[in-house]
Amino acid sequence: MDRACALQAAGNVLKLVIVRIVILSRQANLYSTRRLAQVAEQRGHKPDIVDPLSRTIELNPLSAPGEQDTDLARTAVIPRIGTSITEFGCAVVRQYEQWGLWTLNPAIGIARSRDKLMSMQLLHGRRIRVPRTAMVGQSRGLEQAIEAVGGLPVVLKLRRGTQGRGVVLAFSQLAARRAFSVLSGFQQYTLVQEYVAEARNRDIRVIVVGQKAVAAMEREAAPGDFRANLHLGGTARPFPLEDGIQELAVKAAQVHELCFSGVDLIMTRNGPAVIEVNSSPGLRGIETATGVDVAQAVIQHIETTLGSGAG
Repeated sequence: MDRACALQAAGNVLKLVIVRIVILSRQANLYSTRRLAQVAEQRGHKPDIVDPLSRTIELNPLSAPGEQDTDLARTAVIPRIGTSITEFGCAVVRQYEQWGLWTLNPAIGIARSRDKLMSMQLLHGRRIRVPRTAMVGQSRGLEQAIEAVGGLPVVLKLRRGTQGRGVVLAFSQLAARRAFSVLSGFQQYTLVQEYVAEARNRDIRVIVVGQKAVAAMEREAAPGDFRANLHLGGTARPFPLEDGIQELAVKAAQVHELCFSGVDLIMTRNGPAVIEVNSSPGLRGIETATGVDVAQAVIQHIETTLGSGAG
């Protein structure tokens, strides 16, 4: 059973008033971190930015932090876990969960989204359209993987990566072998995916909060690139939240058990397909492109879920 973002079964939790919102972030000055803290404070909460690496995880059977600490009992956690610290960050989030704290995104959801193969398997298993994908562990399987996804050109990806890093477009077998050799050096399996030419080097980022899509933008890659990431020079414009896009994005988020995510789609000749689900989506690009106050939507969702009535 998927994690219910509304926590309808936790009646005793719903009555708590939020007195503290912990934002797990390595850098307090990041735009997304600052915006979440700013809105939380404006709405009467006490934001606390905590570096997850500063936490010490203690498994002590003689004490149960969270059960005895009333401040912890009235705390909501917003994980902003960077890719480079996924494993430790998930451990910190998992510990908060074991103490009984409510987390906007659970550790399992973050882990699922960070593993691109697991993410594609989950989506495919729920009959959500994804690009044809294969995983390669050895170079001798590369040719078979390319055939399995429809032939050249193909996109090769690290199993774990972010912001377009570790993503290569190969137009020939030689280029694919060279890219595979480089990516294999990162001690990860390599994903091979079909290149969807009709997407025209564009994708759609949909922000999902709770069970609702709240904003969407279309991103276009910089000239000479195929990756539409804004960090790589791509441009963005608002995109209409059509019913089909909304439903697909929300379903993709729910498959990963995420209450806050950025779902990336491409338009194919057969309709939209999900290419990635991000459990820590940046706010600057989407808020700038659309004018939607995503930070406000996140804090309001926490209030509604935990029944604080703040603001």
